[in-house]
This record gives sequence, structure tokens and C-alpha cells, in this order.
Amino acid sequence: MVSLQGHPRGLYVLFFAEMWERFSYYGMRALLILYLTRALGRSDDTANSIYGSYVALVYATPLLGGMLADRILGARRAVIFGGTLMAIGHFAMAFHQLLYLALAFLIVGNGFFKPNISSIVGRLYPAGDRRRDAGFTIFYMGINLGAFLAPIACGFLGEHVGWHYGFALAGVGMVLGLINFVIGQPRFEGIGNPPNLDLLRKKALPFLPMEWLVYLGGFAFVGLAWLLVQSFGTVGVIMNILGGVIGLILVLYVIFRCNSVERHHLTVAVILTVFSVVFWAFFEQAGSSINLFTDRNVDRVVLGWEIPAAAFQSVNAGFIILLAPAFSFMWRWLADRKWEPGVTVKFALGLLQLSLGFAALYLGARLSGSGIVPLFWLVLGYLLHTMGELCLSPVGLSMITRLSPVRIVGFMMGVWFLAASYAQYVGALVAKLANIERTESTTSGAIELPPPSETVMVYADVYGVVTLIALGVGIVLLLLSPLLKRWIHEEHAS
Repeated sequence: MVSLQGHPRGLYVLFFAEMWERFSYYGMRALLILYLTRALGRSDDTANSIYGSYVALVYATPLLGGMLADRILGARRAVIFGGTLMAIGHFAMAFHQLLYLALAFLIVGNGFFKPNISSIVGRLYPAGDRRRDAGFTIFYMGINLGAFLAPIACGFLGEHVGWHYGFALAGVGMVLGLINFVIGQPRFEGIGNPPNLDLLRKKALPFLPMEWLVYLGGFAFVGLAWLLVQSFGTVGVIMNILGGVIGLILVLYVIFRCNSVERHHLTVAVILTVFSVVFWAFFEQAGSSINLFTDRNVDRVVLGWEIPAAAFQSVNAGFIILLAPAFSFMWRWLADRKWEPGVTVKFALGLLQLSLGFAALYLGARLSGSGIVPLFWLVLGYLLHTMGELCLSPVGLSMITRLSPVRIVGFMMGVWFLAASYAQYVGALVAKLANIERTESTTSGAIELPPPSETVMVYADVYGVVTLIALGVGIVLLLLSPLLKRWIHEEHAS
């Protein structure tokens, strides 16, 4: 069954479900670091630890949620279960006493929701269907539409009406997405059902079918996430152990299980995955240190009205909506003339533009005499970061599927997402370098932030270092690109 533009009707159900889910995620994310530091009075160090643990675990759980859906639940049940957990988490954020429990529900719910709604999109199209890429492009626009609208709406409510109203609005978005998905299920025409109904109904324990065992296990994992989100150090240990184990597995696999072409392909995939960690660790400062920098040191007054700091989390998504079609046209135009850069050069360009974005933030901070940075520098930084993202992000997953041996594509997709999770952890470490220590006021005796003229130099120093690191890493990758291009063996790449 097809509809508008010849795409399956189910695509538009998924478009709006994902749009509202991303609305809830980015609305909550825009407020989190500000809520922790301003409303709850947590130190920058504690706030960055909580934020870092949360986003790292959010990116790690989809691997488990995807596996459970593939083997037991089916994608539809997984999405509904995950969406329900996330709705609980968003509304629990309205009560500061439930902070860690709310974050735990969001972490586990995302693990069930995020990978499986994307898998349903892919299954709407038969093998070889040329509409697939266009369908994912439409789906991707839903993601960015939600990411654009949420920080504006939730940011205004959170900062000008009440923090809990902002979080509650994010919860409303999640409920709307869930309702849309449940009502629209008939349009999936059997896609996303459990792979084995007999297994789903099988008694795993006396009087407890396998399906309900998975649900109970999900709630039990909420308890584990509750513990982990409060311990940034433990999350770091887990991330480092996982990284070491996966790295060893890949080295052994390359040595003993790959032919020469596969060895080169997999080596390139691993190298680019490592470089992506650097990119995302710096890029994701948007939700942590750049968010606090915007709140404390950026002149946000436009036409007499002060824009909430959280609202600027919309800028990246807005630029993606505006620039993605232009980048798509540019790559096609270059490809027609055989000038299109390869994947390694695109990765390098992403890092170099990320560096330029942080250079803009550094210059804005350094040139501000009073410590209040003109809005132009923040917007320019986001523009350059977005241009870097458009060079690197769209080709990342494609690169993994092209260069991984067919027999381990699923494993390598898991590695890619775990690398993103590790990047969130590293990003929290970077954000901690910009921690601002509160001091006791000599006049009132209250514990306050230093004046903007002092805090701006802390951010300038950190962003200056990030600029140089990203620049250096981008240049290294650019120098490596001729060798990596040879290792890709285009005539053998799938």
C-alpha cells in the first residue's frame, strides 16, 4: 500500500512517532544541565557527571533493546514498551526527588524505542527498492523537526514558567508519539511483529510467559540504570572495559578470520570509528558546556527579549533542515563530475569544520571585554559544527555497512553505536575541563558564580584547546586518506 510520493503509508506514522519522541528527548536534554546547575544548585562537576552518565547510557542501551526485539519481542512491542518507559521517565522529571529514577526510565526506554522504530522504516521497503534512501531522508527530517521545535517550546516553559512544566511538555510529546504509533499499527501490514509467537508465549518461568519476562527484565534494568547514572566513575570503567574487549576481538578477527581485502576494509572501518569518537565527544558539548556558556556568557537579547539559553539547542537542527538539501545537491553535483571526496576526506572535513566552530567560540570569548559574547559568535559556531556533522554523520552508518564483512555487519553496527556512547563519556570529561567553581559572595555571603569576565576565560581556554585538537586530528586523517582510500578497494566494496 502506497501513499504520498509513492512511499508506504506506514512511513508517515513512523515520521510523526519519531518526531514526537525526538521532541521529548531534545526538549528534556536542552533543560537538563541548566536544571541541575540553576534549579538544584549542583556544581558544574556534579552536573556534568550526571549528564555524561545519562547520555552515555542512552547511546549504549539500543544494542540490547535491538537484540531483544530481533529475537523475542518484535519491533512493534519493543517500541511501545520503550515509549511507555520513556513517558514515565519524562513525567517523573517533574519531581526533583525522582531525578535519578526518571533518568533511568529514559535510558532503558530509549534502548527499546530507538533502534526498533528505525528497523521498521527499513522493513517497509523490499530488498533493492530505490525508495529506501528517500524514505530514510523523510524519516530523518522528522527527527530534526522534533529536535528543532522542542528546545524552543520546552526551553521557554522550563526557564520562564517552571522547570517542571518544561519537562512535562517533553512527556506530552512522548505520549503523542506513542499514541500515534499505536493507532497507526495497521499501516505496517505485519511488519515488526514478533519473530516467533510460540517463543513469545512460552513459559520462561511458572505462570510467566517469555514476553512478560522481558518486560520485567526491562524494569529490573531500570534499577541498574538508576545506580549507574549516579556513578560517573563506574560508567567510565564499564566503557573502558567494553572498549578494550571489543578492540581485542576486532584485532583477533582481523588477524585470523579476514582475507586481505576484508582486513583492509575492516581496518578502515575501525579507524574511522575511532575518529568519529573524537568528533562526537567535541560536538556533543552542545548539551553540556556550550549550553552553560550560552546561559552565562552569551548576549541572548534580541529585539528587547532575552531568548532562553535552552532554546539555542534548536539551532543545530534548524541548520540541518536548511542545509541538508544543499549538501545532498552538492555531493551529487560533485559526483557527476567525479570530484566527490571519499568517505575518509569527508570525515576529515567534518573534523576541520568542527575545529573552525570552536575557533569561533574561542574568538568570541577572547574578544569580549565584559565577558558577554555577541550572539553572532555562538550562531557561527553552531553553523560550522552543523556543516561538519553533515560531512561526517550521514556517511558513517553507510561506511560501516559497506566495509564490514557481511557476516559481522550487525556486530559492527553495535560497535558504531557503542563508540557513540563512549564519545558521550569522553565528552563529559571534556565538559568538566570547563567547570566553573562557585565562591562565597563577599557582600551577601551567598554561594555564587564568578562574574562573566572571569567565567568567559575558562570557556575560552577549553575551546581553544579543543580547536587545536580537532584541527590536528582532522589534518592527520586528511594525510592518512590516500592510504585509507587504497585500502577501501572500491572495486571490492559492497
